[in-house]
Amino acid sequence: MKNYRFLAVGLLALGIVSCEPDLDNPIDEEGNVYSNGEANFTHYVALGNSLTAGYADNALYITGQTNSYPNILAGQFALTQETDEFTIPYMNDNAGGLLLSGQQLPGFNNRLVLASDGEGNNSPSVYTGMAATTDITNVLEGPFSNMGVPGAKSYHLGVEGYGNVAGVQAGLSNPYFVRFASSPQTSVIADALAQNPTFFSLWIGNNDVLGYATSGGTGVNQTGNLNPATYGSNDITDPQVFAQVYSGLVESLTASGAGGVLINIPDVTSIAFFNTVPNNALQLDAQTAASLTSYFGAVSQVFAGGLMAQGVPQEQAMALAAQYAITFNEGPNRFIIDVPVTQANPLGFRQMTADELIQLQVDQSALASGYGSVNLTAEVQQVLGLLMSGGTPTAAQANILFGGVNGLDDADVLDSTEISEIQTATTAFNQTIAAVANAKGLAMVDANALLNDVANGGVAYDAGTVTATYATGGAFSLDGVHLTPRGYAIVANEIIEQINTTYGATVPKVNIGQYGTITLSNDVQ
Repeated sequence: MKNYRFLAVGLLALGIVSCEPDLDNPIDEEGNVYSNGEANFTHYVALGNSLTAGYADNALYITGQTNSYPNILAGQFALTQETDEFTIPYMNDNAGGLLLSGQQLPGFNNRLVLASDGEGNNSPSVYTGMAATTDITNVLEGPFSNMGVPGAKSYHLGVEGYGNVAGVQAGLSNPYFVRFASSPQTSVIADALAQNPTFFSLWIGNNDVLGYATSGGTGVNQTGNLNPATYGSNDITDPQVFAQVYSGLVESLTASGAGGVLINIPDVTSIAFFNTVPNNALQLDAQTAASLTSYFGAVSQVFAGGLMAQGVPQEQAMALAAQYAITFNEGPNRFIIDVPVTQANPLGFRQMTADELIQLQVDQSALASGYGSVNLTAEVQQVLGLLMSGGTPTAAQANILFGGVNGLDDADVLDSTEISEIQTATTAFNQTIAAVANAKGLAMVDANALLNDVANGGVAYDAGTVTATYATGGAFSLDGVHLTPRGYAIVANEIIEQINTTYGATVPKVNIGQYGTITLSNDVQ
């Protein structure tokens, strides 16, 4: 179950994340000022996943859809030439939850809002100010220009039946696509091509690594497995599968001469979801630090003694046990994490390294109670007392001592190996995107670099700077993964920049200060 009730955000800090426009900076809307250049924006179609749909705050809802980057682009394209209406498969409300035949669809809850406890502390909570009214059995009549389908991976766009309601509960189809698929048998790419787009955007592939990342690497790195039908939802897509699928999508979209823009995949480890809870947030006073150091020294000592009792040479036993003699200091310390039991690490825990990440949804009340360090039960303290008196613990008592280690679960952490796997796959996917864009003469947006800029100092605009800081930075919504309207406006401006460069156009950018961020509300559960 997702746990977002952890973060205290000062109300004064929230002054920079007002949902109202910061500045009124109108642009000249005279038709002869701007040019579409060599691009033809007559019928623009956007394909992708949740980032294309306008998903934010852990849900899809009307305000997010209205402020999606494709809708922003469509408005700017219309300033350069006559264009068709940009149509969106709107949700029914701003609640964001989904229903199936009148019943709440599990896992598709209402959006998050920032609620105050009345004492100046705020935390993200599920909005209950209105009930969800979007039932996926009420199929909309299209076609729709925004073909962004939350949850879609690259290979899902070509799957026939991906919008068949009969497959939703079995996980074989997508409830968002069910709402606007032209038929239960169609695919996302088929419905897009049926519109004969003259220009398209494609931002897909994020979910080919994102599920693995947000699950703490509990999925499988499927590199080497060329059959995506066997993949789980939290798996990393094989780079060859991605390359074949992606190339095929772009080939189909450009077959009739359409222009377009391809958007690459951000480094998911740079998003707020992984950079809000520091891995050194184990704050200790001098006494507690000394106590933990003594505990882990005892663990090392007892483990070495057990090895030697089994005939392991003293030097070898001491060397293997030394990894468990972890020291702590007054102030911030890195948490302990569980790792697979191996010959090199028989007890299956270690301290986090500097580059490893903790996910946003970790239970911080548990962190304050020993999760990520030690659970000093009465039984554990009894064994420690025995050791202090010079006694030798039995095998059962040794196991009680070792059991006091309360490391962070794999699902709450991205370790260095998992981060490397994610970044390797992301690099491979982005190499494919760049090669396809170059081969087809399409514009390409380096969203990876753009969001790294947001994470490292931020992106300036005329009323301040947008950063990746959770809740107050302005770029990321309350789920820590998806962008705010302001964040999507930043993406839209970068897309416009690359379109103008590639097609000799002069599409005007938007003032990102005119786009909101997060929502404050106490209508929560």
